This record gives sequence, C-alpha cells and structure tokens, in this order.
Amino acid sequence: MTARELLTQLPAFKALQQQASELKNQSVIELFEQDPQRGETYTVEAAGLQLDYSKHLIDDNTLASLSALADQAAVYSGITALFEGSHVNNTEDRPALHTLLRASRGDTLRERFADVCAAREQMKAVADKLNRGDQSGFSGKTITDVVSIGIGGSDLGPRLVTEALQPYQGIVRCHYVANVDPADLEQTLAELHPDSTLFIVCSKSFLTEETLANALSARQWLLQAGASTADLDLHFLAVTSNLQAAQSFGISPCNCLPLWDWVGGRYSVWSAVGLSCAIALGWENFCDFLAGAERMDEHFRHSRDSDNMPLLMSLLEIWYCDFLGAKNHVVLPYDHALRLLPDFLQQLTMESNGKRVSAAGRSLDYTTAPALWGSAGTIGQHSFHQLLHQGQLLCPADFILPLSTHTDKAEQHSKLVANCLAQSRAMLVGRSLEDARSALLARGMSDEEAEGLAPHLVIPGNRPNSIITLTTLTPATLGALLALYEHRTYCSGLLWGINSFDQWGVELGKEISAEVLERLSGKEGKIMDPATERLIKAWKDTPQ
Repeated sequence: MTARELLTQLPAFKALQQQASELKNQSVIELFEQDPQRGETYTVEAAGLQLDYSKHLIDDNTLASLSALADQAAVYSGITALFEGSHVNNTEDRPALHTLLRASRGDTLRERFADVCAAREQMKAVADKLNRGDQSGFSGKTITDVVSIGIGGSDLGPRLVTEALQPYQGIVRCHYVANVDPADLEQTLAELHPDSTLFIVCSKSFLTEETLANALSARQWLLQAGASTADLDLHFLAVTSNLQAAQSFGISPCNCLPLWDWVGGRYSVWSAVGLSCAIALGWENFCDFLAGAERMDEHFRHSRDSDNMPLLMSLLEIWYCDFLGAKNHVVLPYDHALRLLPDFLQQLTMESNGKRVSAAGRSLDYTTAPALWGSAGTIGQHSFHQLLHQGQLLCPADFILPLSTHTDKAEQHSKLVANCLAQSRAMLVGRSLEDARSALLARGMSDEEAEGLAPHLVIPGNRPNSIITLTTLTPATLGALLALYEHRTYCSGLLWGINSFDQWGVELGKEISAEVLERLSGKEGKIMDPATERLIKAWKDTPQ
C-alpha cells in the first residue's frame, strides 16, 4: 500500500472540525426530538448483530463528512488490499491474512488457502480424537484436561472463546496459562493429574520467554510424575513455525501445527492457536465460530458508508478521538460469558493502533488508539459507572447485549437487560438540577436540604454510547462480534494512516528484560539506571 497524507491534511478534516465545534454543545435528546425515527435510521445489522448508534453526537451532515473522510483516506482500497493479500503490514513486508483462516474459499490465494485447509484437518483430527476419548497419557488413562500455554494473542482469544461458549462445551476441560509468574501454572495444575493432561504450547517462535518457561515447568511436572521423555509426545502439542526448537523440547514434528508469519498474534484465534477452542467446543461448533466471522468479513468487504458496521464504528472512534477529544473507550458486555471481552479488545485495539508515527514513518500530531477498558454488566455499575455518569472524562461506551440467556432463569435475565438499557438511557438523558431537587423533595426533604443536596445528584447526560445486540450468544455470533472489532480496528488504522499489524513498542521491554535477567542471575551484564540497580540489589538480598 502506498503512503498518503496524514489525517489532519485530508480535505474533510476541516469540515469535521467545524461540525464538531457546532455540535459539541448540542443535545442528543434534541436530535431525537427533531427526528423521531432516529433510533431506526441510526441502526445497522450484519451477521446476526445489530448496532444502534442513535445516542451519538452526530447528525446526517456529520455522517456524510465522515464518509468523505473514509474516501479520502482510501479506506475501501485498504479493505480490498487486506482481503487480496497485499502487504498491508508494510514495516514487516507481509500480508495480514486472518480473514483467510475463517474463509470457506480462497479463490485468489489458493496455495495459502490449501495450507489453511490442511491445518484445519489436523485440528479436526486432534479435537475429534480427544472428544471421542481415544487419546491416552503415559499411564494409559484417557486425556480429560487440556492446558493451553501461550501469552498475548496466543492466550486472550482462545481463553475468551472457551469461557464465552461454555454451554457448548463437551467432555474435555480446557485451561489456560499465560503469566510467567509460577503461581499461574501451579494453581492450574493443582487439581489436574499428569497422566490425563495434555499441553498445547502456542508460540510462533517457540522462544517466547513466558511461554517457554511455563512449558518447561509443565514438562518437569510430567517427568516427576513418572513420564519418560519418550512419553512427552502423548502429552504435548505445539502450534509453532519453529519445528527444530519444538523437537529439541521433546515435541515431534507430527505433533506440531503450523502458524504462519502472516497471522498476527492478536488475530490468531482463528488459526491452530484456537485448537483448544476446537477441543472444548467440538469441531462443528468451532466451524460455526469461523462461519460467523466469515459472514462479518463478507459484510465488511462489500458494504459501504453507514451500512458498513465495522467502518461506521471506526468513524465514530475517529470522531470522538480526533474531533471531540476523547482519550478513552469503554466496552460493557451485559453477559457474564463475555466478561473477558474487554481484556481481548485491549490488546486488539491498543497493540494494533497505539502508534506515534504513520505507516511511512512520519510523526503524528493527533491521537490514535484511545485507552480501552471495561467490565461485565452490573459489576461495572458498582465500580466505575459513577465516573461515566458524573465524571468529567468523555468516554464513549459500547454496550453489548445478548437478548436471551442460556440459563433457565429468564426472569432474572430480564433484570440484566433492564440494567443495560437503563444505563444507556441514563448516559443519554442524565438528570437536571430541577429534577434532582424535585426527587429530593418527594423523598420528604425540606426545601433547604433539597437545595443543598441537589447539585450532587445532577447527571449531565449527553454521554455517547452504542448498543450492540444479538439474539443469542452462539459460536457464530461470537465469531461475528470478534471479527467486527478486528475490522473496526483496521479501519481506524487506515484513517489514522498507521500500520495496525506491527507492534515494535513491545520489543524494547523484552530486550531490557533479558539484560535485567543477566544481572539477577549474577552475571556482570549491563549497568542499569540507579533506581533499577537498587531494586536488583533488593531482589538479590531477599531470600528466595
């Protein structure tokens, strides 16, 4: 892809600055009064999801200007380039083909699609064998538990999918270990048995420090329980491109599944990194997960402007970040099963778009990647919603709401739905000083008491939020939801003129960590700053 002008230099940018100046004191409630059909007009559907964006501080003119900005930023050609396998990851000179991993056909990328299909066959064979109870450990006991060892994208996606789709899970239990803190692995293994546990080591390089440390500890756990080195193939699989390193560890090539350099870690749940999901859910359900994502891919590839759900969400992100000064974005899933979604989206959005230079290496003078955070449902209401309602931080919100529950408690689920809709409405309408005073008088307060307390009850409202609804959380709708946010992230990268597929910012910490480890191990190593040197000494002086 060729370099283009920075966002602030695009012709539509000035028009949007003017519109932001005109709209920033506008009431969204007034916009609803001017257009009673706004709720229906500002709603779009795709792949089993419905996005209501009517509570945002936008009008038709804003949408038109945002669409013009997308045209000037060559977003549609960028979408085509993504699907056709162009080297959209320009700093590493490679494509980003996560969409091919869930495709049902690969007309223009036949060789790579053939590789994907072969990997799927490997995954299916492993998942089917485990779910039939045909895989045994070193003592002859059937494998009942799988522990996936990875970090970052090799952990967050699979962990989320497995947790979110528990009603679809079969007989094999799947667990996840990511933290290099030994307590993570120890707590996971405490209730497992070595002779009935299988480990999946997910590391493209098979050199990731945290993953390798946990894998070595897992191997030692097995050997201490009586397994021989020859038995390791009964208990270890690897998802990697470094077959030699895996073989040195004790995993034979026939137990290794591929992970290609054109699959970024945070986009890898669709690949063999998602093997634990295929095992937990069964192959058919995993295929439904892929199919749901593919439906969103097709929508994204062929829809335009405000009919394109991922692009629309991206344009709203740009609108708030770069025209209205928002530095945060909160995701509020009103479904306990989706409680890990904010964690997954933090990596997806901030590791992708947390950049300070353009794809061409030019310094940026505008914000990319707002800080993303959130929590599940009513839990967040009792921790940070106070800030959302009365704080001075502009923080657009995404409410995510499945309209039905997998439990048999529909009446209790209605309380969850009521809370979600109420929070969204409260952010919109707020509460005026007059309403606050009247409410206090209705409680029996005197005029003087109500006058003094009323300012504390005022909620300004006009806080922007979207509601994404789905009928039921299924493998297909979850696949569509994750693909939706992937594509929103990519579009924002295109609009900001950055490369969303590299993450050079994480490399420096890894390099320094190796240097610090040398000092901790007693080697001379590189002398650090005084503060770091003091803490190195403190660790050495502490009994281990």
